[in-house]
Amino acid sequence: MMETGSTSQEMEARASLPRPSPPVLPCAVQLQVTAFSAGIDALNRRDGTVNRGVYSVADRLLRVRANPRPDSSSVRSADFVVDASRGLWARVFSPAGAAAWARPSLPVVVYFHGGGFALFSAAQCYFDRLCRRLCRGIGAVVVSVEYRLAPEHPYPAAYDDAMDTLLFIDANGVPGLDDGVSVDLSSCFLAGESAGGNIIHHVANRWAATSTTSKSVRLAGLLSVQPYFGGEERTESELRLDGVAPIVNLRRSDFWWKAFLPAGATRDHPAAHVTDENAVLGTAFPPALVVVSGFDPLQDWQRRYTDVLRRKGKQVQVVEFPEGIHAFYLFPQLAASAEVIEDIRAFVESNRASSSTPESSTR
Repeated sequence: MMETGSTSQEMEARASLPRPSPPVLPCAVQLQVTAFSAGIDALNRRDGTVNRGVYSVADRLLRVRANPRPDSSSVRSADFVVDASRGLWARVFSPAGAAAWARPSLPVVVYFHGGGFALFSAAQCYFDRLCRRLCRGIGAVVVSVEYRLAPEHPYPAAYDDAMDTLLFIDANGVPGLDDGVSVDLSSCFLAGESAGGNIIHHVANRWAATSTTSKSVRLAGLLSVQPYFGGEERTESELRLDGVAPIVNLRRSDFWWKAFLPAGATRDHPAAHVTDENAVLGTAFPPALVVVSGFDPLQDWQRRYTDVLRRKGKQVQVVEFPEGIHAFYLFPQLAASAEVIEDIRAFVESNRASSSTPESSTR
């Protein structure tokens, strides 16, 4: 059975490590980060459940509707249903009007939000705002997926929802686009941060195993921002930054893994612990961009993940933000938030399909 919290040995190990000063953040960001952390602790119950009553109140406060009217960056949004029986839907962000930013067809970015598999929504303002910035900054159509949450829907529900959304797009294209906006499904990228970064790894691996049956969608790359991986071992960064870095700590991380993983599983389950032995990657597994930050306790697991991909012969580009906290990209006030979108744009441009036929590019 998975245990949570810090043992005496972990506390001793943590005490022996040099402890950095907490990151210096703008006041507005610090207030939001503090609220994030307090809110998470209020939601995570000791019995392993999430207080959905309190969560629903916060969700209503943070939720924004799709808006067909373009914003100041000419980005509009619309929702579409993938499977109503399980509440699976997505929000698509696209350019308004026929110009489509002067491009004949746009790459597609299928995005999965973070939240430890247990929290947050594609409709909440932080992720809606981020997807608008990705849409305009990359020059892409962004599809943000509302997958089911743990612990009510544990492993592999999030992976199944992600895979079925890809299959829906493969069969139907991307709904909700203005006339004149076409997409290049041969340049489809999976994007995710934190738990979303975990989801896109496992779904890309599934898709690679079934890619011969795909008619339209070709996965051109992974955009993995601070992906959420782990194990029973406590890494140096987890111990050194526990209680120093905001948002993620050992107690919260252990809670999320327990909520998501099968009953009785440890953090060494292959969903969490990607190793040379359990990462059997198909030949069609796409190149990956992995973003790692200096104030993210998960950084050691992320570096190990990139090492596994390299040893498996996959293309990996690592971008480091030494002063970045977990989820820094959600805060436009931070300069690194704009920088990472530029890094993503460059990766997308360099990994797009070299050419596409009209049949594959217009959906």
